This record gives sequence, C-alpha cells and structure tokens, in this order.
Amino acid sequence: MNHKLALPWHFSCWFIAFALALPVIALGVEALNPDIAIFQQLYDTVLMDYTRNTLLLTILVAIISCVLALPAAWIIAMCEFPGRKHFQWALMLPMAMPAYIVAYIYTDMFDYAGPVQIALRGWFGWQSVSDYWFFDIRTIPGAATVLSLVLFPYLYLLTRTSFLEQSTSLIQASRVLGHSPWASFWRVSLPLARPAIAVGLSLIAMETVADFATVNYFAVNTLTTAVYDTWIGYGNLSAAAKISVMTLFVILLFVGLERFARRKQQMFQKNMLPEQEIRYPLSGFAKYAAMAWCWLLICAGFLIPFLVLLNYAWNYFAESWTEEFFQYSQNSLVLALVVAGLAVTFAVLLGLYRRLVATKQASIPARISSMGYALPGTVLAIGIIIPLSAADFMINDLTELLWQWTPGLVLSGTVFALIFAYLIRFSAIAVGSVESSIDKISPSLDLVSRTLGHQPNSMIRKVHIPLIRKGVLAGFLLVFIESMKELPTALLLRPFNYETLATYVYQFASDEMLEHAALAAIVIVLVGLIPLIFLNRSLEQQH
Repeated sequence: MNHKLALPWHFSCWFIAFALALPVIALGVEALNPDIAIFQQLYDTVLMDYTRNTLLLTILVAIISCVLALPAAWIIAMCEFPGRKHFQWALMLPMAMPAYIVAYIYTDMFDYAGPVQIALRGWFGWQSVSDYWFFDIRTIPGAATVLSLVLFPYLYLLTRTSFLEQSTSLIQASRVLGHSPWASFWRVSLPLARPAIAVGLSLIAMETVADFATVNYFAVNTLTTAVYDTWIGYGNLSAAAKISVMTLFVILLFVGLERFARRKQQMFQKNMLPEQEIRYPLSGFAKYAAMAWCWLLICAGFLIPFLVLLNYAWNYFAESWTEEFFQYSQNSLVLALVVAGLAVTFAVLLGLYRRLVATKQASIPARISSMGYALPGTVLAIGIIIPLSAADFMINDLTELLWQWTPGLVLSGTVFALIFAYLIRFSAIAVGSVESSIDKISPSLDLVSRTLGHQPNSMIRKVHIPLIRKGVLAGFLLVFIESMKELPTALLLRPFNYETLATYVYQFASDEMLEHAALAAIVIVLVGLIPLIFLNRSLEQQH
C-alpha cells in the first residue's frame, strides 16, 4: 500500500473506531464512580427483581420463538404443499412490525374492555370477571408472546437456510433406514441445525434484552426500563451507567453461551442434489395443518395488526393527516438519510483499509466499530450522554473564559447526539454488508490493477467501488430503515420539541391513542418491508 495513503487511512480508521467505541468506554469509567447511594438503594429494593424479569422474559421469548419458528422453517424447507413458495417469504413479514404496536393492538383486543372479552360475555352470559377466567396480557408471559411474534423470523430465516444446506444423502439414508419424516426431523435435521439455532436465539435474546417500548407499555420492569427510569426519574447518571453495565453483562452472557454451545461443532455437509428431490409431499391432514400453521404465524405477527392499523388510519384519517405528521416524517427522513450516508462511508473506508493493508491489525477498527449493535438503545443513550455532556461543559467553560459567553448544549442537546448514537448503533449493519461485497472481489483483480500501474486511489475508484455498489446500496437501505424505526435512543437523546415518527407513534400508543398516529405507524411498517424484499430476493437467488 502507498505510504502517503497509509498514514491518513490508519489515522482515520482508528479514529472512527475509537469514536464509535467511546460510549462503551464512557460507561465503564462512569460505572466506577464511587457515588453509589442511588444504585445501592435500587440494589436493595428492586434491581434483583428487574434482573430476574429480564432473564425470565428472555428465556420465555427464546422458548416461544423455537415453538413458532422451528416447525415453520422445517416444513418450508423440507416439505411440499400448496402455497409453500409464498409462505417462505410471507413468514418474514412480522419483522417489519414494531413490537410495541403489536403490543398495543393485542392489549386493546384482549383486555377486559376489548372486543374479545365483550363478545365472550355476550355469548355466554357472563356478568363480571369473577364469572370466568381470561389470561392477562399485561404480564411477562404476555410480553414474551408479543415479542416472539415479531422476533421469531430471525430464527426462522437461519434455520430454514440451515435445513436447505443439509446433505441430502443423510436425509435419504434416514429414509432408507425407515425413519418417518417426524423422526428424520428429530434425529437428523434438528441436530445438524444446532449452530443456526444457537445464532438465531442469541440474536433474539439480544433484541429482547434491548427492548424498551414493549416492556414499558406492559409495565414489565427490566434492566432496560431501569436504565431509563434511573436517568429520567432520579437524574443519576452514575447509577444509570452501573445498571447499563449490568445489562451489557447479560447480553455478553447470551453471546458467550451461544459461542460455547457450538465451540466444537464443525459442519461440512452441503446440499448437493436438487432440493425438490428431498421434499416430503404433504397430503390430507398434514397438508392442511402445515398451511394453517403458516397462516397462523403470518396473521398473528403481521396481518391482523396491519389490518387494525389500516382501519384506524381510515377512521381517524383527519387526526393522522396533520402538520406534525409531515414535520416528524421529514425529521425521520433527513436523520435516516444522514446516518445511512455516513455509515456506508465509514464502512467503505474501513473495509477497503482492511483489504489494502491486509494485516490482522487492519481488521480491528471494523470489529470495534461493530460493537455498538449489541448495545440496547437506552444503554447506548447513557453512553452517549456521558462524553457529550463532558464535552459541552468543556466548550462552555472555554467560551466563558475567552468571551464571557456560553453557547449551552452544543452536542448533547442537539440532533448531533442522535446522529452519533445511530451511527454507533447501526454501523455494524453497513460494515457487514460492505465487507461481504469486498470479500467477493478476487485478489487477482488487485494484482492485475497494480501490474497495469494503478495506484491504490485509482484502483479503489476504477475497480473496487464499481464492484461493491450493490453491497453499499444494501447497507445504505438497511441502516436507513433501522434509523427510521429506532425508538429508545431517540426517546432519551432527542432535542426539545424534536420528534421522529417512532417517538411520535410511541407517545400516542403509551397514551392509549394509537388511532391518532395510525398513519405514521403504517409508514414505519411499510418502510420496514423494503429490506425484507431485498432479503427475499437474495434467498431466492441462493436457493
């Protein structure tokens, strides 16, 4: 690599890595603050309950997600029945639905004053709640069920891909030995899919621990809500940082368990025969049961909530079609575009630096820059507030010393804090997408370019950039969508009188008035469908 190019690239990449890792460093430093009065009070009263709730919720979501996703993934990958090709992408639709919107809709539907219980009382003549039993959705199991309905596609996608890639010879051998499809699933397919299941469950666990809006709406106290309440309620940054570090330990625990579970596993099987040859044709009851199961997941996770939103938007169109809706849509659009543009720029810089320098150390900045994706939104917000508040104090002290004037909150009270937080949260998505494209470029192209006399700058411009355009576009779109949907970070860091579509919808949902923001909710859902379309096309090309 050219020496003149290497020095600024070294500096830029390591600076980006340090900046994006700054919240984690700040959390660790602030957690060591000796001021423990509030934290000790919380520890002695409610903190252990919050920790137990977090672990219990995560375990329940993992179990329910397995129950929902594994049968669906297997029947889509290994069975033939009417509508299978449509079901294979429709089962991804719940990923586009924010969990707190599903929580509001089902709470409104199944509460005592909801249409389901009203209908039951009318049909059976029940007079009060003492006459019958009905499950309470505002509980940990209720929250776990709602979260599972929108998170199970993570596990479905990974296990479906794993089933498709399993060796056909093993499955055919199980047939020869007389195993039924059910026995083949339990003894062959499921054990071979354990690595994919472990990865999927670790992703679901991280998303569950990171969730704020759903558990807050259900009044289920977890470590994530504890961070929010400690900062907003007590105004104690040190205690919030200590709880944030506890939350990070819980996340690292699940990640560590996932890696430990597959530490000795190596998978060499690959599907070498046409997949149609190994599919079990379903008929009779099995065919209708498979179709009913797929329809149940699609309806419960996406179709019913989306139809309810459409009904709200139609009946409350005048209340939704407001000046605030356009203003907050513009805020979300501009914010997401800026974050997505910066994220892919950093990702290209880090990815090409790793390729051109070609040393083990060159990959470290990209890995450090990807750490933020594991941070829950409330934890990330606390990590952002600490260094930016310190920087604001320094700026105000300096300007007062020099000009007897203080500018106020320059960083922590502006949109800059949101952009910085979103970059930390979603840079991993852009880095992964861009690196995947860069890794597909043959090293021989670099050698040919250098042989023809191209310097690194020219090679990047004429060879690398044109070849990674699809990866850059995919990374841009994915970061854009995630930025449009992000809620916890925006709730804590948004400037005064600044709202995004996500915070706008959540404020109405938390006030039991989602009808007035139904149009904004539909926009969030429709925007969330874009990456699913790209993902489905990618899967169709692979299989």
